[in-house]
Amino acid sequence: MKHWQVIVIVLLLAASAWAVVLYPLGTRTVRIVAGTTPMPIVRDAQPVMLLFAGDIMLSRSVGDSMNAKRDWLWPFSRIASVTASADLAFANLETTVSTRGAKNGCGFCFRADPKAVVGLVNAGFDVLSVANNHIWDFGPQAFTDTLGYLAVNDISAVGGGRNAAEARLPVVRTVRGARIAYLAYTDLLPASAGALASHSGANIWDEQRMKEDVARARTMADVVVVSVHSGTEYELLHNAVQGRMYHAIIDAGADLVVGTHPHVVQDVERYGGKWIAYSLGNFVFDQNFSEETRKGLLLVVTVTGGRIADVSQIPVDISNQYQVAIHDSRTTIR
Repeated sequence: MKHWQVIVIVLLLAASAWAVVLYPLGTRTVRIVAGTTPMPIVRDAQPVMLLFAGDIMLSRSVGDSMNAKRDWLWPFSRIASVTASADLAFANLETTVSTRGAKNGCGFCFRADPKAVVGLVNAGFDVLSVANNHIWDFGPQAFTDTLGYLAVNDISAVGGGRNAAEARLPVVRTVRGARIAYLAYTDLLPASAGALASHSGANIWDEQRMKEDVARARTMADVVVVSVHSGTEYELLHNAVQGRMYHAIIDAGADLVVGTHPHVVQDVERYGGKWIAYSLGNFVFDQNFSEETRKGLLLVVTVTGGRIADVSQIPVDISNQYQVAIHDSRTTIR
């Protein structure tokens, strides 16, 4: 590991340690608070590039590999120049980030070393969903720590929070005048892991609440993106439940739905003039037991004039050493 990498990691960890203590008393300033007076919109004519990746898991064999190599950038080293080049990069964080907590009834339990956050930072990720079936693997302590480690590194967590109001708020990022709103849900966690009025947790799927959330996000942004962690593992086509859910999201006013969880790439669909990617598959994972689980999909979305103008896809592969790299050139979705 290079000297500068060591310095960066030390600084990030020092800051992150404070974040774990301070975060419960702070606020996520990257969120736009409903009810504030909107600023005049001045859009740049230059297109805005959004990038979406699938499941990122930095625990288990991936974590062991990074630790053995003493290289926390390792999983992203061959792809970071691509992901970091996007104006905004999004993925699903399929792990807690903490040293605390106790296993919470999970069969496969994921908890990443906080040093692994430096890889996410170096790869340029701006927004990460925490609405998934592994974010509660080590209970509320690890969940809250995860929010803190992301926040101090200027990565917005979406789909979870210290209470229900925060979990349901969209993350809104503005790039050259284009306002992009992100929401995230999962239907794969019990109600006990869901955020309540005075209880931290994930954003559990509820269709009526989703409609309310999308309607609110619609007033705050030009483009509304919804991530959903759902579906059947290892199935190459989406199921009927996904179809109904994701169509309902588009019908509610979203511009794009991005699915995760099946660990394989599923179909991409145009519906109502909008886009649905049912599953982007794995992005960083240690599921080397099949060709399908070692493949993923990057979705590249171009926003022009405050609207989605183009959607294209870039296939990626995960090596036996848990590094992700581009498999083939970009293709446009018509």
